[in-house]
Amino acid sequence: MLIGAAALTGFITLQAIFAGQAFRLTALVFDTYQSIKPRVATDPPVAVVDIDEASIARLGQWPWSRRVVADMVVRASGLGAAAIGFDIVFSEPDRTAPSRLIEEMRRQGVSLEIATAALPDPDLALAQAAGDNPVALGIALTNETEAPVAPPKAGFSFLGKDPAPALDRFSGALSNLKVLTEATNAIGYFSFPPSADNIIRSFPLVSTAQGRLYPALSVETLRIAQQAGSFIVRSAESGGRLAMTDLRVGALDVPVGPGGEMWIYYSGLPAMPVISAADLLDPAKTAILGPMIEGRILLIGTSAVGLRDLVATPVDPAMPGVKVHAEIIDQIASGIFLQRPDWITGAERAVAVAVGLMLVAALALGSPAIAVAVALILSVAVGAASWLAFSKALLLFDPLLPLGGLASVLLTALPLLLMLTHREKRFVRESFGRYLSPTLVERLSENPEGLKLGGEDRELTILFSDIRGFTTLSESLTPTELTALLNGFLTPMTDVLLEREATIDKYIGDAIMAFWNAPLDIAEHATKACDASLAMIAALDALNRERGTALKIGIGLNTGMACVGNLGSDQRFSYSCLGDSVNLASRVEGMTKLYDVAILVTEEVVRQAPGFVFAEVDRVRVVGRRAAVRLYTLLGRESDPAVSDLAPILARHEAFLDLWQTGDLDACRRMVEALLSLAPNPLSGTHRLYRSRLETLPETAPDNWDGVFTANSK
Repeated sequence: MLIGAAALTGFITLQAIFAGQAFRLTALVFDTYQSIKPRVATDPPVAVVDIDEASIARLGQWPWSRRVVADMVVRASGLGAAAIGFDIVFSEPDRTAPSRLIEEMRRQGVSLEIATAALPDPDLALAQAAGDNPVALGIALTNETEAPVAPPKAGFSFLGKDPAPALDRFSGALSNLKVLTEATNAIGYFSFPPSADNIIRSFPLVSTAQGRLYPALSVETLRIAQQAGSFIVRSAESGGRLAMTDLRVGALDVPVGPGGEMWIYYSGLPAMPVISAADLLDPAKTAILGPMIEGRILLIGTSAVGLRDLVATPVDPAMPGVKVHAEIIDQIASGIFLQRPDWITGAERAVAVAVGLMLVAALALGSPAIAVAVALILSVAVGAASWLAFSKALLLFDPLLPLGGLASVLLTALPLLLMLTHREKRFVRESFGRYLSPTLVERLSENPEGLKLGGEDRELTILFSDIRGFTTLSESLTPTELTALLNGFLTPMTDVLLEREATIDKYIGDAIMAFWNAPLDIAEHATKACDASLAMIAALDALNRERGTALKIGIGLNTGMACVGNLGSDQRFSYSCLGDSVNLASRVEGMTKLYDVAILVTEEVVRQAPGFVFAEVDRVRVVGRRAAVRLYTLLGRESDPAVSDLAPILARHEAFLDLWQTGDLDACRRMVEALLSLAPNPLSGTHRLYRSRLETLPETAPDNWDGVFTANSK
């Protein structure tokens, strides 16, 4: 969790430090959104007059005489243009002016006696047209020059502080001729500010140059189209930072970003009239052009080869610059704005922290697969939220910051989780591979939460097994022979136990200790223990036949509560269990020698293991316990025909025990002799024990008789 949280914090910090570089990727996401869902196209209040190849072919090479441009202004105004904006700078005098042509001829040696002062000046003609009509001249703000910039024609009023410190600053501009600047009523800049990838996504509507505020050409044409005298700028200050928030142009309000920029939501303007400049000057086209121009703002720009002013946008890699300004005018007029308010960055970071911490929690509490699934779900949710914010609310919410936070957490913490999970599984396999079957080991390694290594109380069924007469047997064998005998015996016994989901606790010489229901829950553990005990006897019989040996074992079973876990010292421990129920299982195994049976179980085992045939052998007070315990021998499964044939003997045996426990010793003597005469009798050893006890008892039972045998040894 700490590493995941640290990775998340580090990523958000780096993103804040390199916010400008990171925003390049974010901008591509917003570009994709616009490509998928562009702004709905309308009948725009703007049209473009295009100085195209056809116009140059008909009117001659560019630049044309300013008189031609003046005629375009007069013609457009006469057709009802609400305002005319030039996406062109007229920075040099008209080279086609008669006076300049005469001067050039004189420099070349031609003698002409003409008074140039009386000749017409095309620049003055354009100045006259610009002054008489609603014309906005364009300038190009730049930091590549410190040339003086003519004062703006529009005024600015402020609601809040002057936002100039927050706006783009330029040292100079490429301006129009002084005669044109003085004559016109509007000036606006059309130059696009530089960007990292040169894609025009936003445009500042107000900028500063040489200490003065200047409007963009788009909003300046909107101002004069509405015959407004000034702009109203709203600003706000938050956290010590001044930011522009709104710009009012006549009756139109434009929400802007902190630097006065407006995010452009492109529609492509499929219904916008685009008029060839040559057609505008053709009187024959008046009837056609009238409806296209009347009441619209007219922007004059160029798309001719060699003059082409092309820029890249989210929806078009090569769009004429004049069309971008038309998009801005149309968007402002339609009142549809993309918004990225100043609080959005904080919201993006908050979402990144929230989803990152959710993933950290999933990594800490779940498996790697669950963590990856949570990461995918959160990623889809973040992406969907970003898209819905754009498509429904026109809000530009950056999904990359939260997604990057998720990726940083996942790529940092997931390998660690996988390593820890692998180490945990390896620990489980190494720790329990000696005790459990491979199936249980795999199950435990996949779900280690089922394991408590510190010790816990669980109901267990405990098994103890021991070879009869092993001490005497070992005296007749060499160590090598004894080892081979034990290995040959313990291997099939272990196989039987592991196949039946037992946990092998330990080998004590020839003895085996095992239990069920830990470390994993084992359903019907008493039943499985009984089945394993019968299978051990069968496996021993097969081993004796194969090797020609005559080994016998005793098995004791008990079911009860025990403490199970890693037990031992700080230096060495093993997974084991302890408690009274464990001790009782060991005592029960020891009693198999006394009663001469292969398997003895307690009453709790009988209660929890249906489907088997048991026969009670005695009530015993074992060493270390005051309470008497009913002991039963396990004879087999109810479905076994051979066991079913024992029903008559078992019925008489049960009657014998009733007599014994009530103290009718005389009847017991007669019945035990009858039982010993029956064959086959799987309880013959037990009956011989009772006959020997009866031989030492008086004719009648003592007054304190309870029928319980008190063992004096383990």
